[in-house]
Amino acid sequence: MSIDLVTQILAIMATVAYAVTGVMAVAEKRVDLFSAVVLGVIASVGGGTVRDLIMDVPVFWSQDLLLIRVAVAASIVTFFTMNYLSHPQIYKAFLYIDGIGAALFGLAGAMKAYELGFAWPLGVLIMGVISAIGGGVIRDVLTGRKTLLMSDEVYAVPVAIGCVFLAAILHFFPERKSEALLIGTLVAFTLRTAAIYWNLRLPLWFTTLKK
Repeated sequence: MSIDLVTQILAIMATVAYAVTGVMAVAEKRVDLFSAVVLGVIASVGGGTVRDLIMDVPVFWSQDLLLIRVAVAASIVTFFTMNYLSHPQIYKAFLYIDGIGAALFGLAGAMKAYELGFAWPLGVLIMGVISAIGGGVIRDVLTGRKTLLMSDEVYAVPVAIGCVFLAAILHFFPERKSEALLIGTLVAFTLRTAAIYWNLRLPLWFTTLKK
């Protein structure tokens, strides 16, 4: 099995996970089928779309609609099987798959920024994080939910750390792109998995407001 085929399979799995968790996240809003599909697709491809628009390159799904079709199908299935998928064990399993998606999409976005020479080195970190969480943030803004950036969930931080590993490896060993991508992805996924398993949370910043 070629690396391209493996990458495509993982991308499809990640898209499904993003769409499923994206629709389930807005279940309490009691949205209709059309809204569920739109929000599921946004959660799946929104981050990569924003990334490509910022870098002024063709949007990644514009030449191959496979991931859009996958996101639409996954969103429709989720809408009609919400009660089954909301079972705690099944939902937690999707959280781990979603973690794979965040790591894969985030590090792929970081590598794309590196190969385009976009704002090195911070561009690699920023584009990686946007790729991973951008769609979820857009979905939450549209539905009036608290966004990932405003919560204490350990989600973006693992991706950011993975991107730092990738950038560091590429800085010292620019010829080791495959190894850098693999290590960065593993770091991001491992940290996200640990956060899910142990229910880790980021420390909150407490302030006292004087009237």
